[in-house]
Formats: sequence, structure tokens, C-alpha cells
Amino acid sequence: MEVSVNSYFSGAGLFDAGLVESGIKINQAFELDGDACKTYRANFGNHIKHCDLTEELVLEQDSSHGMVFTYPCTKYSTIADIHGVRTGDDLFLHALRHLAIATPDFYVIENVPGLKAFPIVMEAMTKLSGYYVQVFCPVKSELWLPQKRSRLIIIGTRREFSIRPPENHRPVSLKDILEDDPRVTFPKAIYNRMSGQYRDLPIISDPNKGDLAPTCVAHYAKDKSTRLVVDNRFPLGVRPYSVREYARLQGLDDSFVFPVCDTSAYKQIGNGVSKPIGEWVGKEMRRYIQKFNRLAA
Repeated sequence: MEVSVNSYFSGAGLFDAGLVESGIKINQAFELDGDACKTYRANFGNHIKHCDLTEELVLEQDSSHGMVFTYPCTKYSTIADIHGVRTGDDLFLHALRHLAIATPDFYVIENVPGLKAFPIVMEAMTKLSGYYVQVFCPVKSELWLPQKRSRLIIIGTRREFSIRPPENHRPVSLKDILEDDPRVTFPKAIYNRMSGQYRDLPIISDPNKGDLAPTCVAHYAKDKSTRLVVDNRFPLGVRPYSVREYARLQGLDDSFVFPVCDTSAYKQIGNGVSKPIGEWVGKEMRRYIQKFNRLAA
């Protein structure tokens, strides 16, 4: 049986790539960023709508078994404390609006663990009448990938169902994902940060020591000096990650293309969800729908 979802705040489609890998069909996707929509179309097709979800009517959308919301985490992240912008926002209300009107068979919410510090948001996303809700936190990308990245996953199902937590897979190493001939720039900011001209030093990962990369962040598009990898072929013995390496850190296959500039590609990757998390969720939701479809038959 084919299981379908609508995807909201889809970005470039990293989470959706995992869903598709698991056998889920994406009926419709919705995203505000125009460049991300270009990337999505290049990899998945034209079922993404470039729009502001806060202005979209629910009943004009295609129906589906499930709804997946990966709404922006910037104002929920603990790093936002540094800049005084950890305030939350009202985008969760539009997820709630969609769920309340459409009442899908299941829904999935993805965000940073810092979302748990916002009880109003957590209440809205976990106390919906008519749903059995399970919360998984932290879901660590390092179960699959050489990247330190933790996420909060909320899954609601109309019927009681035991969702299996992600298993500890044998992850690839950082050394495995590095390119033989990486295409990178070496901005002056790297020299400045390495010499202590910034308030913090870069996070340097050594593939020969079994290190993991730090969390891929969207800000890498603006400042590649914050996260470096040891490579003695480059000045100072370190270099930034290439776009392809950054994508591999999120679990994307090399067939995944970015028809945009490198700056936009880094941003899209940093804003995305690690592909294996989407695949885990997709497999569990297929198992859920197929179980109750068999019972109904």
C-alpha cells in the first residue's frame, strides 16, 4: 500500500529524501525560500509550492495519510541565547491549524531539543485530542553519520502504535565522506579565527583520529571559519568542508544536486534534517499505516 504525506517548511528536501528512500510518497511540499525550492525541484519534481505557509488554506491542499512539519528552529536553538533571539515564534500555530483542520492519520514534528524549553509549543504539538503522541529526544545523527547533531521528533498517530526508536547503525566515518579533491575557498576569516582574533577558535575535526564533525549549521554559508577539517595540503593544515562533504555529513547521496550557488547550498544543507532520520520516520509510518490497513481488510 502506498503511504503519502504532505511536507511543510520543506527546505531543500533533506528530510523528504529520507521519506522517499523509505517508500513514502510526497504529495505536496511547501517552502518559503526560493532557492530551496529550486533545489527541491531538481531532485524530486514540481510538487513543491513556493509560498508563505501562513497564507495557505488547508482545505485547498491534497489529502494525505500524514503531515510532516520541519519548521525553522532558529528561535528555539540554545545558540540563539548568544544573540538574544531565543524567543520562539508562531509558526507552530500554523502546523497546529493544519493538523486541526485536516486531522491526518499521523503527523511528524521535527525541531531542535531546545523546543522543549517552550511549554506552550510542546503542549500544542503533543496534546492534540484524538492522537497518541510519542516524543523522541535526542535523536542523534551520529547513529548513522559522522556529525554531532541532536533533534527532537514528535510523532502523533490516530491509533495507538508502538514506534520503534532508531537503531544504532554502524556509521560511516568522517574520513569516509571527505573528497579526494575538494573544491573549497579559503577566506581570510580562517586566518583571523585561527590566530585568535575572534572570541572563539574554530572547531577542528581530525579524520585520522576518528573525530566527528560538529553540527552542520546554516551560518556556514556566511562564515566557513567556524568548522574546519584537518588537511595538511592546505594552509595552516586545515580547510573548510566542501559543499559535497557538507551534504554527505547530512546523509545525502552524491546524486543529490544543488542548482544554486555554494553559499545557498551550504545554507540549505545546514537548515536541513539528516536524511537517515527521515528514513527512520518513514519506515515506522509505513509500518503503522500498513498494520491498520491489514486489520481493516
